[in-house]
Amino acid sequence: MKTHSPLPAVDVRRLEKTFRAGPDRIAAVRGVDLRIEAGEVVALLGPNGAGKTTTLDIVLGLTRPTAGSAEVFGQAPRVAVNAGRISAVLQSGGLLRDLSVRETVQMVASCFDRTRPVEEVIARAGLSPLATRKVSKCSGGEQQRLRFALALLPDPDLLILDEPTAGMDVGARREFWDTMHADAARGRTIVFATHYLEEADAFARRIVLMAGGCVVADGSTADIRARATGRTVSADLPDQDTAHAVETLRRVHGEGAVELSGRRVSVRSVDSDAVARALLVDLGGTDLEIVTGSLESAFLAITGAEGPEAERTSG
Repeated sequence: MKTHSPLPAVDVRRLEKTFRAGPDRIAAVRGVDLRIEAGEVVALLGPNGAGKTTTLDIVLGLTRPTAGSAEVFGQAPRVAVNAGRISAVLQSGGLLRDLSVRETVQMVASCFDRTRPVEEVIARAGLSPLATRKVSKCSGGEQQRLRFALALLPDPDLLILDEPTAGMDVGARREFWDTMHADAARGRTIVFATHYLEEADAFARRIVLMAGGCVVADGSTADIRARATGRTVSADLPDQDTAHAVETLRRVHGEGAVELSGRRVSVRSVDSDAVARALLVDLGGTDLEIVTGSLESAFLAITGAEGPEAERTSG
């Protein structure tokens, strides 16, 4: 099990990145502050062009920020990469088609002073049955698992995943996340960007939402859902008081926030505790249930209110 560093795994401050496109400048990242503690599991979500990949590229030392700073365990990103403290599983690139799976892992392992055993990382990535297969004969999902094996070689403290299950079928995605769950349980810090909201919902303990190059929400999955959609509180009402109870609830929470189906009433509200007390204590409700909205509806509500993903400015 990995020991947690007293320093944050990722410390990004006032980060900015602009790209030139002819006479224009494209602002991909605009003033991002992000601190991720050692041992956290964080999902980075956002629409295309939100700045997710650019932010991760800076944390990996693949590009330099226009302004601001990024540190990994208190070090410059490239220093942390060279020390084997950070690895990444990216969407594409980095594989030689004529080598086998095992030959690829052996070749990359030779670039490090110390690595995990080759056969161990091949097994952890679920590639043992494919070890002699040429990379050119591997599916897109199998190649992603090979990139995962390569990322595990230095036994990194921080693992960054950019759309890690792209090209995988449902079964392969499930196997991949089972492996990631086991890694997280051992204390590895994991940051991943994904378009599959169910992956973030099931795996991440914290979600960072980006839009327009900025962080627009940051919190637990439940916090993100509640911020955008509130919670729905449901209960069964006494037969004789149903009409009065619904009228009371609509007067407080609005006509559209209260729905009645038989004796079952549902109330959408950002203050679920107050609604629950009213239903149980004041209105005699029973069989209370409180649920949050879906992560997808929260994602659309928060990011849909933002401006364009990449802002162009002349000059």
